[in-house]
Amino acid sequence: MALTLAGTAASPAVAAETLEAAVKATFLYKFIAFVSWPDSAFPDPSSPFVLCVEGPDPFGELLDRAVAGQSAAGRPITLWRAPRFEAGSGCHLLYSRSSPGRLRGAPVLTVTDGDSAVDTGAGAVVTFVLRDDRVRFIIDAAAAQDNHLTISSKLMSLAVAVRR
Repeated sequence: MALTLAGTAASPAVAAETLEAAVKATFLYKFIAFVSWPDSAFPDPSSPFVLCVEGPDPFGELLDRAVAGQSAAGRPITLWRAPRFEAGSGCHLLYSRSSPGRLRGAPVLTVTDGDSAVDTGAGAVVTFVLRDDRVRFIIDAAAAQDNHLTISSKLMSLAVAVRR
């Protein structure tokens, strides 16, 4: 009986984590439409848009389903996963739970999760945060500029904060 109750008590937590991952996966895909990359970020006009997940993957098939058959500015979206990506790896959007600030200056939209205490994104352009049990995000406009990215005012208006 104790095992049954323990399993029942864990179910809402697991469901919340799955919902959070699904929301973040959707955000990752949707961010693409609101950001402009320099032409130099792509080897040629037919190159795919590369969305990268670094380290442990919290999304699993959720992200695969979100980007399946999708395109960004006429480019097919390709999903790569690896333990670590460096500048020049071909990523256009990188989600990482570690410090993506090492890619500062590269034309990469870096996305990470915030520290609940201080909401720092370790140099990321976009930092996911939880506010009132909802996934929200903070944009670091200076990091975007350093990475030669232009973020639309529509996306900026949806952020809970924009750091200049």
